[in-house]
Amino acid sequence: MSATATATVESPVVAEEKAKESCTFICSRGTLDGAYPSLILAINARRLGMDATVFYTFMGIGVIKKGEAAKLRFIPPGPLGAIPGMSGVATWMMSKQISEAQIPTIEELLEIAQLEGVRLVACRMTIDMMKLDPNEFIEGVEIQNAEEFLKHAIGCKINMFT
Repeated sequence: MSATATATVESPVVAEEKAKESCTFICSRGTLDGAYPSLILAINARRLGMDATVFYTFMGIGVIKKGEAAKLRFIPPGPLGAIPGMSGVATWMMSKQISEAQIPTIEELLEIAQLEGVRLVACRMTIDMMKLDPNEFIEGVEIQNAEEFLKHAIGCKINMFT
């Protein structure tokens, strides 16, 4: 090293701040109240400059199947959800409130998420268990097993089960 050159050593904290922050959201429910939170959070994370991934597993995997997002329902919790016809009424009411509040539909949010760079990931175990064909998913969906997902999630600042 010459007398005029100096070495710059970056502290681990500074290096970490420079690394792109990442977050993951797990969606395991194929209902309106199961699908909205993960998509809204992931889109907003991207808008804050973070990498964002939504991992769809168990019943949540239906959200990313072609044509299924439009069929999502709202099932009231507790005994109300068991009353015949109640989920239809509750879905109608929820859809009306969503529309009046000018909130995008799940289909629109999936498109926005993909345009903004949110990674949509289907769970390999769920695909195998439910005997799903990967061609059933909307375009751009990745498939990962639990180990692959966890290798990514371990480096994320935020991991949420929505």
